[in-house]
Amino acid sequence: MGLFDFLKTPKQPAQPKVEVEILYPRALNEDVNAELAEVVVVELLPTPGMAVEIKLPTEEVAPVMPIVPEEIVVVELQPTPGMAVDVKLPTEVVEETPVIEDTTEAEAEAEAEAEAEAEAEAEAEAEAEVVSDTNLEAGLTKTRKTWADRWNQFMSNFRSVDEDFFDDLEETLIGADVGAKTALQLTDELRDEVKLKNAKSKQEVSRIIMDKLIALYQSQGIDEDTSMHFAPEGPTVIMFVGVNGVGKTTTIGKLSARYKAEGKKVVLAAADTFRAGATEQLEEWGRRNDIPVVSGKPQVDPASVVYDGVRTAIDTQADVLFVDTAGRLQNNVNLMQELAKMKRIISRELPAEPQEVLLVLDSTTGQNALQQARLFKDSTDVTGIVLTKLDGTAKGGIILPIRNELHLPVKWVGLGEQVGDLQPFKADEFTKGLFSGLIEE
Repeated sequence: MGLFDFLKTPKQPAQPKVEVEILYPRALNEDVNAELAEVVVVELLPTPGMAVEIKLPTEEVAPVMPIVPEEIVVVELQPTPGMAVDVKLPTEVVEETPVIEDTTEAEAEAEAEAEAEAEAEAEAEAEAEVVSDTNLEAGLTKTRKTWADRWNQFMSNFRSVDEDFFDDLEETLIGADVGAKTALQLTDELRDEVKLKNAKSKQEVSRIIMDKLIALYQSQGIDEDTSMHFAPEGPTVIMFVGVNGVGKTTTIGKLSARYKAEGKKVVLAAADTFRAGATEQLEEWGRRNDIPVVSGKPQVDPASVVYDGVRTAIDTQADVLFVDTAGRLQNNVNLMQELAKMKRIISRELPAEPQEVLLVLDSTTGQNALQQARLFKDSTDVTGIVLTKLDGTAKGGIILPIRNELHLPVKWVGLGEQVGDLQPFKADEFTKGLFSGLIEE
């Protein structure tokens, strides 16, 4: 006989009754705690040796039959959805009832102080996360090792500076993700330079090639504008574009935390309404950083969310509005048309906006990231690149063709999971980190 059958059994006053008080936690993933528990009191008519099967709920339970007990058997449980527990009821009435003492005023004050300290520590940790000890050189460890391995293997086969040497050099550069166009350009320039300087030894040739690579990386930054632009008055709108999975939403979360820590008032717009969980992910970042998020229903027109986000930013006098966008619709044409529609809505409400359209690329995808950059540059007014997951890849060399072939500035690089691991890109530091140890002083 199950629990509900017992509940329906007619009462027989002549028989002794035992009440079972079951403490359910407020959330199923919390430990049982008497002070935080919901109480369910079940009145039973026991018989010696009777076992009661208690089906644990999958949702929070409201009190059932709240009777003030006289004799109680307290069963403390750590429930999981679907778990069943047999409770053996005693054959005699329990003589003593466990008593849970009320928290004293002093204990309540101590608990409140502890909670306040915990909140202060959490806020301090959140602020500390904005500044990271991770530097660009450390983040380039995998890329640098791959460069070094390829380069050392290439130079180990060095015999003389001939056409075979330059063919192998071109293949090595392509394998290092500098791109075919850049590799060909670089090889042609090196042919002339090596001949001009009459380099013959392995050390001389290696030094010339490395100097050329460094000069190429650094020269691309001369005319680049890697700074972030903000409107002189009113909210600044920053759109994030890119395919799904590259880290757009995470980048927005990190960058919004950074700007809030700098004293800016930030609003987020969850306009990626087509990807399952995208809105929830951005809302979680908003909750974590205490930043308002404007969102809509799943599959709603993303442009309507952008409009609501712009109006909210204007009405609340926000400094920055971050707009998360979809990375995939039915096809690329529809995607680009949707992005263009968003920009029109933003410009209609704020004629000078958006100030920035940041293309987020996953550096682990190598040449695919370059293709994505070409696609978005041709279809949208991209103002800069955010290169994510740079610390977890050997393909950091992709920065060179992005800057050399597409002439797009890399503004931010992701070097880890913490908020502060999203850092401004600095070409000199990147070059130092990439070729560190490969050049003999």
